[in-house]
Amino acid sequence: MASKALSSIITISTLLLIILLPLQFQLVSSSNSSAFEFVKNLQGSQKGDHVQGLHQIKEYLEKFGYLNHNNKTDTDDDYFDKSLESAIKTYQLNYNLKVSGYLDAETVSEMMVSRCGMADIVNGSTRMQSDLKIAVIGLGYVGLPLAVEFGKKVPVVGFDIYQKRIDELKSGQDHTLEVSPEELAQANQLNYSADLEDLKSCNFFIVTVPTPIDEFKQPDLTPLVKASTSIGQVLQKGDVVVYESTVYPGATEETCIPVLEQVSGLKFNQDFFAGYSPERINPGDKLHRVTNILKITSGSTPKVAEFVDQVYNLVIEAGTHKATSIKVAEAAKVIENTQRDVNIALINELAVIFNKMEIDTEAVLQAAGTKWNFLPFRPGLVGGHCIGVDPYYLTHKAQSIGYHPEIILAGRRLNDGMGAYVVTQLVKAMIKKKIQVEGAKVLVLGLSFKENCPDIRNTKIIDIVNELTEYNISADVYDPWVDASEAQHEYGITPVANLEQGQYDAVILAVAHDQFKAMGAEALRALGKSAHILYDLKYVLDQSESDLRL
Repeated sequence: MASKALSSIITISTLLLIILLPLQFQLVSSSNSSAFEFVKNLQGSQKGDHVQGLHQIKEYLEKFGYLNHNNKTDTDDDYFDKSLESAIKTYQLNYNLKVSGYLDAETVSEMMVSRCGMADIVNGSTRMQSDLKIAVIGLGYVGLPLAVEFGKKVPVVGFDIYQKRIDELKSGQDHTLEVSPEELAQANQLNYSADLEDLKSCNFFIVTVPTPIDEFKQPDLTPLVKASTSIGQVLQKGDVVVYESTVYPGATEETCIPVLEQVSGLKFNQDFFAGYSPERINPGDKLHRVTNILKITSGSTPKVAEFVDQVYNLVIEAGTHKATSIKVAEAAKVIENTQRDVNIALINELAVIFNKMEIDTEAVLQAAGTKWNFLPFRPGLVGGHCIGVDPYYLTHKAQSIGYHPEIILAGRRLNDGMGAYVVTQLVKAMIKKKIQVEGAKVLVLGLSFKENCPDIRNTKIIDIVNELTEYNISADVYDPWVDASEAQHEYGITPVANLEQGQYDAVILAVAHDQFKAMGAEALRALGKSAHILYDLKYVLDQSESDLRL
């Protein structure tokens, strides 16, 4: 009897559970639905808005792990700030929504869906992020800042072929000065390696190697091909390879992808995918950093393009622009620097004309600049890894399809000739002042291609130094930013370690480092002999304080 009674009780209990559980679920769902109903009233809210009820969104995002003690905004106010925008982007990324950073209709709809109380983000990782492992190939001026930012969010392997560079970064130092020791320490998910084996666990590869030109001013894709070969050895099905190096339109799909296919044995857009997101790093610029520069993205298929865009949105606070194709993204990058190069060439030519007319170029530019649409370019040497190189990639491609560019190449010729022009002007001024040219001693202040930066890649200061030697003039170079051993290795010159007064027949202020600006005209002239020429290429001094200006 007891057994039958127990059996009856169990049967009744089971029936009650079957009846009541759906009802209970409906009640919970209904409760959750009404709990999230407030989101509907906040649709359209975006950064900068102050909307009643936004504090509830902050509480929602905090509850589910998107706002924490590291990036938490005040949850008791209704202001849509940067932290809230970042949290919403992460939410959108996690739910495969368009990453807009504001409460669009799709995001609001997703937030209103009934859900359990379990957080989406545990220990700082979303569901999407937990599957993502990035490899950044090339840890120079472009690759390192990007690797560091991603390394704050997801696992990253920073790869470089130079063990010396790896050892330096592991010690917490960056000789390029693009990333501080404190910033390196913050990237707690970033590991450095020169071992290809360490890339096998990665599934999202970002290539940031140099794309120089050869002695004939033709594109040299060797670093890009070698990087693609290395990636091909570890590439697996489902992986994505994104290139950031500046190239001509078509290079990614015509040169890089075939290498990946050949080495890996995988099929493009079937087994693996690609993207292009051009770098926009400005070496030495502490205002425009990788996170606050708007990023162009693209992918080899629409879905891959969206995925690539979402990945970059993890770290790019300024947002992204999704280009319609890889070729469009490649073309956009190469014309950014080509446009700048041509504009500087125009101003350089104007400077040559005005110098012949004995008109001060800066005074002319200041006067013309009073019109609202006059572009504020200045004359000067055009060096570095971008502006003096990238136009040759575009002209190479143009010539390969039967078109001979005129304006672009004319601008390149003019800019490449400015070093010789500077020395010619200096020699003329020395002769007028009856300073012996042959055997003279000239001090060149600055070697890096731009101010407040140790980067000497493709610096045009070397053109001045080489041209001076053509006149049998001895040239000393002083640059407190530049590593002397690197200068010796790259150009065969060793900068002087200290400045000595009264030693030089001419002083050329070639780079506008802050240290040189702080010296002033009197200290600069003290470096020269009693009769000397002070040549200010960068408009650091007033017109009356120098003997020559560009």
